[in-house]
Amino acid sequence: MTKPGDKMTWKDVEIGSIVTEPGSASQYQTGDWRSQRPSLNRKKCIRCGICYIFCPEGCITQNAEGYFESNLFYCKGCGTCACECPTQAITMEQEE
Repeated sequence: MTKPGDKMTWKDVEIGSIVTEPGSASQYQTGDWRSQRPSLNRKKCIRCGICYIFCPEGCITQNAEGYFESNLFYCKGCGTCACECPTQAITMEQEE
């Protein structure tokens, strides 16, 4: 079993950086380095789910009201959701 990401050092990495056990980005908070984040305008949103379908990170989920929201702990700010939104309900805002 590998160490958590914040406990690993270069000595713990296999030669050639070979992945020796399965894992996923869900084990790590990967949204910290983004420069933009998606912002949803609920008045324009038709809850079609196209943002969910096209998100390359799989970080968009549907809430109890039927709106699709990005989990900002994992969103990398690529803007695909905003580009694919048919009603322009999603805009990209500069991260502070």
